Amino acid sequence: MTPLSRDDIARRVASALPLGAVVNLGIGLPGLVSRYVEAAQDIVLHSENGIINFAASPDGGTADHDSIDASKRPVTVLPGGSYLDVALSFGLMRGGHLDVAVLGAFEVSARGDLANWWTGQPGDVPGVGGAMDLACGAKSIWVMMEHTTRDGLPKLVDRCSYPLTAPAVVDRIFTDLAVLDVTPEGLCVRELVAGLKPDELQARTATRLIFSDTSRIDARALDRRAR
Repeated sequence: MTPLSRDDIARRVASALPLGAVVNLGIGLPGLVSRYVEAAQDIVLHSENGIINFAASPDGGTADHDSIDASKRPVTVLPGGSYLDVALSFGLMRGGHLDVAVLGAFEVSARGDLANWWTGQPGDVPGVGGAMDLACGAKSIWVMMEHTTRDGLPKLVDRCSYPLTAPAVVDRIFTDLAVLDVTPEGLCVRELVAGLKPDELQARTATRLIFSDTSRIDARALDRRAR
């Protein structure tokens, strides 16, 4: 079993975005999604630092470092796109104008609680930023992350141990091992990476998983889609 790469997770998220959606990409891993959104999807990307309707800057191109996303990656503003001041950008976030927000997380609970702003570790500087605005303002919250920490500890848990960004807001979770939906019954595994057995995924998860109509993620197919 080979876990998905970060770019493979980004490809999987991009392929699942609804046609014509307005989508916020959060700081860190979610920013990679802009590389794999296709023009035919008619997606409008938003970044909380004040850009709407952008795409990732092409590899090898001349980067404009005055035009960056929330992760400080250079991006290209598309025709019809705009730079926004903070008030307008956060107004879009708080006003229910975003169809999907793709966010990173330290932990997600079985009921969809989101913890993504502070671990409480020595040296960490607490600062929730726009995460709480996105978590409460977007119509749907998707989390994109590795399934476990670098030390192998589960990030999907019964109850979050870190301070919450917002309770019961996450709808779908994309990890390097699986795609899961948050349901009233718990976390339902919709897709599982090829070569990984259900009991192996359960062993890497600190809450009960539901396996119903689970399909397999084919990383090779994701690579073909990106070409």
